[in-house]
Amino acid sequence: MTPPRVGADADPEPLHHPPRDEDIFVKALAARRHHRAAPVVLMLLALLLTGGVYAVLAPSSATADTASTANDVEEGERLFQANCATCHGPDAEGTSEAPSLVGVGAAAVDFQVSTGRMPMQANGPQALQKPRQMDEEQTAQLAAYVASLGPGPEIPTDEMVDAEAGDASNGALIFRTNCAMCHNAVGAGGALSEGKFAPALYDVSERNIYQAMATGPQSMPVFNDATITPDEKRDVIAYLVEQRDGSAGGLSLGSLGPVSEGLWAWVVGLGLMIGAAVWIGAKSS
Repeated sequence: MTPPRVGADADPEPLHHPPRDEDIFVKALAARRHHRAAPVVLMLLALLLTGGVYAVLAPSSATADTASTANDVEEGERLFQANCATCHGPDAEGTSEAPSLVGVGAAAVDFQVSTGRMPMQANGPQALQKPRQMDEEQTAQLAAYVASLGPGPEIPTDEMVDAEAGDASNGALIFRTNCAMCHNAVGAGGALSEGKFAPALYDVSERNIYQAMATGPQSMPVFNDATITPDEKRDVIAYLVEQRDGSAGGLSLGSLGPVSEGLWAWVVGLGLMIGAAVWIGAKSS
């Protein structure tokens, strides 16, 4: 057994220092890291940090778009009060002279204003196409204001009215089933009752054709997306654009179908037969 060392060889007595504040804080932090609520707190902090970063980086473009839309609506309301409120009412809810515009959508405004039908110059059986009175920017502003009054059909995109992407053969079937009774089998137009008429579609823009189907201007019914889908509307546009080529050959006779063909048969054909009969009778006598 080794005897305890004494004197200079003896082990020094351990020193006992009072705990420092730093040590107490580290121990407390280590204890809290194992608390059951720590994951929840960390997740909340992460969400707050993510939201803060998004709020700093995202608002620039969003604020610009919102400001632009608000400015368009404000300018559109000013244009409406100056040019349309007389007939449609100051709140666009309609009067005895004109229908309500709440819920007609931007597409209806773009169609009517871009074709010059609105504002009307005079009352009549239907609004006639004429040179437009508002430019593109004013039309867009007026459309933005009317669209803000209630949900309605939007202005179609270039892709939605691209005739080259449509199926003309399917469009022919749809057009002849739903439209030919008024617009003629090839879109040549035709007369309706009470002084109204279905216009020819040869010079109508693809965008306006789509908008007419979606909004139903004048006496035309509305063909919503449940009746004729957007792809089918594009097919109809493809068919009508194809009719503008005029390469079918022969006399078109106004492209009025059996009406002009029957008139040709009765007037010219029957006239030739009568003339031939008279000539034969004269020769025999």
